[in-house]
Amino acid sequence: MNRGFIIGIVLCLQAPISVHAQSGQMIETAAAAYLVIPREVLLDGTLEAVNQATISAQTGGQVREILFDVDDYVEQGKVIVSLRDTEQKSQVDQAQGTLRGADARMKEARDDHARIKDVFAKQLVSQADMDRAAAALKAAEARQATAQASLQQAQEQLEYTKVRAPYSGIVTRRHVEVGEVAQPGKPLMTGISLDKLRALVNVPQSLIGPVRAQGRVRVILPDGQSVDAVQLTIFPFADQISNTFKVRVDLPRGTEGLFPGMFVKAAFALGDKRALVIPERAVAYRGEVTGIYVVSQEGRIGFRHIRPGKHLAGEHLAVLAGLDEGERVVLDPIKAGVLLKQQAAEEKHGD
Repeated sequence: MNRGFIIGIVLCLQAPISVHAQSGQMIETAAAAYLVIPREVLLDGTLEAVNQATISAQTGGQVREILFDVDDYVEQGKVIVSLRDTEQKSQVDQAQGTLRGADARMKEARDDHARIKDVFAKQLVSQADMDRAAAALKAAEARQATAQASLQQAQEQLEYTKVRAPYSGIVTRRHVEVGEVAQPGKPLMTGISLDKLRALVNVPQSLIGPVRAQGRVRVILPDGQSVDAVQLTIFPFADQISNTFKVRVDLPRGTEGLFPGMFVKAAFALGDKRALVIPERAVAYRGEVTGIYVVSQEGRIGFRHIRPGKHLAGEHLAVLAGLDEGERVVLDPIKAGVLLKQQAAEEKHGD
């Protein structure tokens, strides 16, 4: 069942109603109601970064500067390592000179071709002269294209001396020191992105059927909050030793406060079940005791111990024992506690 639909039902059934307490004061309450909620199983998971890579050198050169270190945050496109570029700049200068020469020869060949073509039209030169001029023009065009490609390659090699971050993330390891000589393929830095994370969970084979059929999972964060997974990937084979299936749970982009390697809980939906639900703000925690204040039809307030279930989206709580459907719970436990004391004092005074 869609979670948003469930919460809509909760709000409809549990719309707050102000009632008269025995003392005559108005107090806001909500009725306990049975709802169909997801039946879930909690499994341990470990976070990992979706984007994690080791950046390697793409050209040769001595390491001139390292601009970031381990645990530094790097924005996408920022230079992380700078290599000495004397050789690459020389290659660019040489390629630019070659291109200028090719451009000059190209202009000369184009002018000759135009002149001979004009004379050929007047039948003052032979076909062979015209063919030679056309061939010279094509050769000049080829030399110019080759010179342009060489310049682009040289400029690319020069750009490779500035190693940039492929995505925003955190540096996890540095592989070089200033002064070392880097060759193409030499690892320079390793980093991860915290923008996209996922949890790896081992699901017992007895549960993989319902997990695959439902396709719903939420990840419970260290602070107790939970987020719905944006994608669920089930590996199509089981581990022969543990008889579990590896499941990859992708978290929403930009989920904060999480780092790779952290443990989380993954709540996999296995189906639906009926549960008695109340607003979570009605619950009073008294040390080891969890309870609620209930208002009878006569307006009498009483404190009731309950056995709480799981927390639901929309700030509601399932109640496993201690409460019946339709009973009205007070939404302000502090005010209810004050009224309960007044009620007890009035009853004692009446006796």
